[in-house]
Amino acid sequence: MNGIRPETFALINAGRRFAVTVLRVEGATQCVLFAPGRGGDPVRHMAFLQSLAARGISVVAPHFALLTSPFPAGAELLERVQRLHLAAETFCTDGISVSGVGHSLGAVILLIYAGAIATTRARDAVSFEGPTLLERLVLLAPPADFFHAPHALTALNTPLQMWAGDKDVITPPAQARFLQAAVADRVCAELHIVENAGHFTFMNTLPPQVTDPHPSRNDFLQALAENVSQFLLLSCETEYTRSKK
Repeated sequence: MNGIRPETFALINAGRRFAVTVLRVEGATQCVLFAPGRGGDPVRHMAFLQSLAARGISVVAPHFALLTSPFPAGAELLERVQRLHLAAETFCTDGISVSGVGHSLGAVILLIYAGAIATTRARDAVSFEGPTLLERLVLLAPPADFFHAPHALTALNTPLQMWAGDKDVITPPAQARFLQAAVADRVCAELHIVENAGHFTFMNTLPPQVTDPHPSRNDFLQALAENVSQFLLLSCETEYTRSKK
């Protein structure tokens, strides 16, 4: 699509070079850190990211290696969190407000970065010890299995907007509902269930051999960008605050 052209830069984390795709918006007051899923390629979401940029939001999207296993190791999760943090420190500068948008495993990475503690299938606990820059989170098809341990989400105090497809068999809506229930007493936690949407409806370019059930994915992604942009800019109340009014 037409619009702000992406630029690609290289950063080094722990001696390993990785690419970062950046959409710079002159005068932007918002910067979105975008975290892709297990495939690790944010370019598959490019039209959606350009839609955010068209609404005045700069986008910073680190690239990650494809994870061949659906059960990532703790070191693999932590490397992604560290790359995200380095990209934020490098490109989201000058006091700009920073939020996170992530799809699937990318949502897990953002939750860790925001203070949650993930537990891998090997029972390794994964947390980020540095300061988080995130003010809001948008989670697309988020997995919840990483966060069932006691107190896994206790430190999370970042407002959330979550989206789940009612046809998603990889991370069904029940997982987003779990996350919402776990934090709704202290932070705003919106949840949108999308009809006729699957796990990959949130991608502009589908993975090979994937058929998407949504009848109009491109139109949906344009509307999603508008809704996400509004969430990043408008006020948000917790269920607890609303109950006291």
